[in-house]
Amino acid sequence: MAMLQPGMLYLGTSRKPDDTLDKGEYLTLKYGNRHGLVTGATGTGKTVTLQVLAEGFASAGVPVFCADIKGDLSGIAARGEPKDFLIKRAAEIGLDPYEFNQFPVIFWDLYGEKGHRVRTTMSEMGPLLLSRLMNATDAQEGVLNIAFKIADEGGLPLLDLKDLRALLTYMSENASALSATVGLISKASVGSIQRELLILEQQGAEHFFGEPALKVTDIMRVTPDGRGTISVLAADKLMMNPRLYGTFLLWLLSELFEELPEVGDPEKPRLVFFFDEAHLLFKDAPKVLLERIEQVVRLIRSKGVGVYFVTQNPLDVPETVLAQLGNRVQHALRAYTPREQKAVKTTAETFRPNPDFDCAEVITTLSTGEALVSTLEGKGAPSMVERTLIRPPSARVGALTEPERAQVMALSPVAGLYDTDVDRESAYEILAARAARASQQAEAAREAETGADAKPSGGSRWTLPGFGDDTEPVQKPTRAGTAAKPRSAGYQRETVVEAAMKTVARTVASSLGRALVRGILGSLKR
Repeated sequence: MAMLQPGMLYLGTSRKPDDTLDKGEYLTLKYGNRHGLVTGATGTGKTVTLQVLAEGFASAGVPVFCADIKGDLSGIAARGEPKDFLIKRAAEIGLDPYEFNQFPVIFWDLYGEKGHRVRTTMSEMGPLLLSRLMNATDAQEGVLNIAFKIADEGGLPLLDLKDLRALLTYMSENASALSATVGLISKASVGSIQRELLILEQQGAEHFFGEPALKVTDIMRVTPDGRGTISVLAADKLMMNPRLYGTFLLWLLSELFEELPEVGDPEKPRLVFFFDEAHLLFKDAPKVLLERIEQVVRLIRSKGVGVYFVTQNPLDVPETVLAQLGNRVQHALRAYTPREQKAVKTTAETFRPNPDFDCAEVITTLSTGEALVSTLEGKGAPSMVERTLIRPPSARVGALTEPERAQVMALSPVAGLYDTDVDRESAYEILAARAARASQQAEAAREAETGADAKPSGGSRWTLPGFGDDTEPVQKPTRAGTAAKPRSAGYQRETVVEAAMKTVARTVASSLGRALVRGILGSLKR
């Protein structure tokens, strides 16, 4: 039985109610950017289905990005082995010839242990996604928005955690001067954000922020023989911090959305993005973020990017997003609890019915490696749902050994590009330099005003303009013939350092017209 067809991705073979073979089930590459959903209970075959889809897209010349939650997806980089259960399934569905193959893979890892380092900068992430990562309150999110506004307009690159810390300290100490132009800055909110940043650092987020930042073109590579490269993110350790995992993938999705040009509906996607454990993206997400996610999913199709959510329960995906997912593979669901029963009923109702069987009943009886499949066909209408035996993968099913992974990384086209940290001048250094200059100017002015009797300066600290001088404030000289008025106990005249600080604050806050432009999810537009 010939299974491969041009412009089509073979998923498996459907069968009739009497268990005889019916026909091949395909995903049309032209509709691969119409997004998709792979769901099913644990152990029903979702990971193998994901591998089959990734192999099919890569073979068609489409780059793929996916997360390896349990470590067993890494085998896609090695040639498959003729195991009994694979040979049996190939024969059962009439896949002849069943050929083994390996695929071009780039391994990525936020921690740099099982793949090339992948980072972004604070500036590129933006305040909305950072607020999501920190689980910030509305007040804290407002302060973060002000911080990014000051940084964007004032030429203060926010690259890593220390840059944002330095800027927040600057904002707290200069709250009065800045609030007049950029809005109220609560010192309590700044302090809370600082504590959250410390927690993020302890959870390993400092590995994620810095340079060199990931270029989306490096996950969109095509090999000389025309196959798409499969980028595999090592996520077993990352899953220890689910919010970081979800925020990272959402950031990457927003980067694709902002950087890629419009291409309409191409003959095949430019990239397919698999979002495994998708419930982590939507769990406890604020309404405004959900609305923007739905907007990105709806619009990124025209950039040639297909997004495929992989999760256990279709109810994990909001209805507004679910409506955008045209290609669906539904593995078995359990129906023991009221929520599970609702999920089965809801899932069955989303498929185009097949008169040969009761969809809701079949969902609970599907065997491992079997699924209900409905893809877009014709003019983009969903096909009738079919009970399908998913084809076996061509690459290895299971994890690579550590030596095998190391060999793949050594031969990677991005080897050496991301493995060394770069710490260029950014907000931390710029604010420190401004503090030093302000202290030097203040000391020079003080010496000019008071002469040799001036109190020696305590020196400038690294922190921020206006906070390195601990001398007593100096009274301005009085006009001839008048006496200086005594200073009341609760009054302090503005020092030269404070004046310099306020000048800097006004300069940063009023530099309109130089602001960087941010997109739907707050990431920088190129």
